[in-house]
Amino acid sequence: MRNLVTGLMGLLSLSFAIGCGSGSGTSDTKDTTVAAPDTTNSFDIASNWKIGIQTWTFNHFTLAQALDKVDSAGVKDIECYWGQPLGADMKGEFGIKMSNDAKDKLKQLLQSKGIQIVAMGVISPDNKDQWIKAFDLAKEFGLSYITAEPKKDQWDMIDSLAGAYGIKIAIHEHGNPNPYWSPDSVLAAIKGHANIGACADVGHWERSGLDPVDCLKKLEGHVYGVHLKDIKVFNDVNAEDTVVGKGVIKFEPIFAELKRQQFHGMISIEHESNWLHNLPDVIETVKFYNDQVAKLK
Repeated sequence: MRNLVTGLMGLLSLSFAIGCGSGSGTSDTKDTTVAAPDTTNSFDIASNWKIGIQTWTFNHFTLAQALDKVDSAGVKDIECYWGQPLGADMKGEFGIKMSNDAKDKLKQLLQSKGIQIVAMGVISPDNKDQWIKAFDLAKEFGLSYITAEPKKDQWDMIDSLAGAYGIKIAIHEHGNPNPYWSPDSVLAAIKGHANIGACADVGHWERSGLDPVDCLKKLEGHVYGVHLKDIKVFNDVNAEDTVVGKGVIKFEPIFAELKRQQFHGMISIEHESNWLHNLPDVIETVKFYNDQVAKLK
């Protein structure tokens, strides 16, 4: 009896297996592979991106006045440039020649407004001594990176210094014929240098006739910062700036590519027009940025 039951169960199992097959009699095995999580969609932009302002935007004013404007725009992260007069009760200008008294007062002013200097540039020091002073200043103010256009024979030296200080070098890309106008030239500097990356200037790329998305793809994994600007004419090195979102640059694919790459860092507004009355333009750019980022979530 036991053998009969066993035989019947075997036949039933065989019939069930045939019934679950495809119409052609071929077994249709279900793929049980677990899909990898979509890290792009889960990437948290709010905690990884910073909207900042390059204070060159307010270069007709002192740094103290620029900080008032940055504060009015609701921005808390900045990139300072060397040579901007400090203003208020601070003597001198921002850079490696600042006195200890000026540094202390600037730190107090920054703290009172809740603003931090994330980067400085664009700099091109002549020698190692100047680079060391630059890194010392960056370390004192807690910078994440230095935006620069270094000489080719400095690549090894600044990479070593950047590693020792724990502060990256982001090569800025001015328009053609600047030595770093193309991402290919920046990649040449990056090769073999773990602490050198890029400051992606989308406006200068378009001035040079380059597609910013293609450039970002070439530099994937090496983008430390971004300069955010818009221009009126494509492929014209003299093209005028305009309010971001009102020019020829298409920003949706740019932001989407930065998200895909899981970029983490500062996107600095660098508005180079309407110099004396450009705060409303900057505020409008901040709103544009926030609206674009909201669409990515």
